[in-house]
Amino acid sequence: MDLFDDLLRGVRANGAALGGSVLTPPWALRFADHAHLTLCVPLRGEGWIVRDDGGEPHRLRTGEAAIVRGPGPFVFTDDPRSSAVRPEPARDAETDADIDGRTVLLAGSYHVPGEVPRRLLRALPPVAVVPDEHDCAAMRGYLEDQLTRGLPGRRIVTDRLLDWLLVCTLREWFDRPEAAPPAWYRALGDDVVGPALRAMHDAPERAWTLASLAAVAGVSRSTFAKHFQERLGEPPLTYLTEWRMTLAADLLTEPGTTVASAARRVGYADPSGFSTAFKRVKGASPSAFSTSAAESMTRPIP
Repeated sequence: MDLFDDLLRGVRANGAALGGSVLTPPWALRFADHAHLTLCVPLRGEGWIVRDDGGEPHRLRTGEAAIVRGPGPFVFTDDPRSSAVRPEPARDAETDADIDGRTVLLAGSYHVPGEVPRRLLRALPPVAVVPDEHDCAAMRGYLEDQLTRGLPGRRIVTDRLLDWLLVCTLREWFDRPEAAPPAWYRALGDDVVGPALRAMHDAPERAWTLASLAAVAGVSRSTFAKHFQERLGEPPLTYLTEWRMTLAADLLTEPGTTVASAARRVGYADPSGFSTAFKRVKGASPSAFSTSAAESMTRPIP
């Protein structure tokens, strides 16, 4: 399984937040839903992303895509110097005549549950803008067509297309020279480390050893250990343990999951050994983590 598959599993657009919003200057749309990620794509026109934390404004032109890391609020505005302007109410796009000369923004918000996808969030800057040449640019016309034709089920179609566009944008961002991709992303293309990483993610429950991972990589144990350390900055079995505990943390939030069943699903026959490893990596016992996670799910978003 590709690591992106693991990290993005369960990440779905929470409704096209603004659908096809038609904006006439002066306007400023505020995003304050505490989403972990927000994808913004101007189908026509352009605007500026201005975060509440005072960071540098980011210009976003037609065809470009921006991923804004939350949960802090931000504004999409026609003028970064006056982001407090009260916007004209957004309207769904209906015909080309309605939207000539205006900005049409497609946006989707993503509330990211669990520890697994948050590994990806931690690798992103506050705002990542991908230029027009990325390989999903051709989707723009189709997206606008879906929004303007008013076909049945367009919300579901738009949400799934947004998911696709999010993956394309993330992939393109990490491949850009100004990005600082995490070590695991760079290592995926390595002839030695890449196969071993995919094997660990395909079957984390297997009783992997340094020897068996080296066999997957097709090199000696010493060569594999040295190469892995150089590429990821940690030993292979340390990476495997941390990944297993990340998976276990999400399993422990599922109703009916016990410490023993979570342990088995990540490769531990002994719940006691699993609990020791979990506490070392996560800083809390599995039962304490599970209780804390369940309580946090009942709290309202601040």
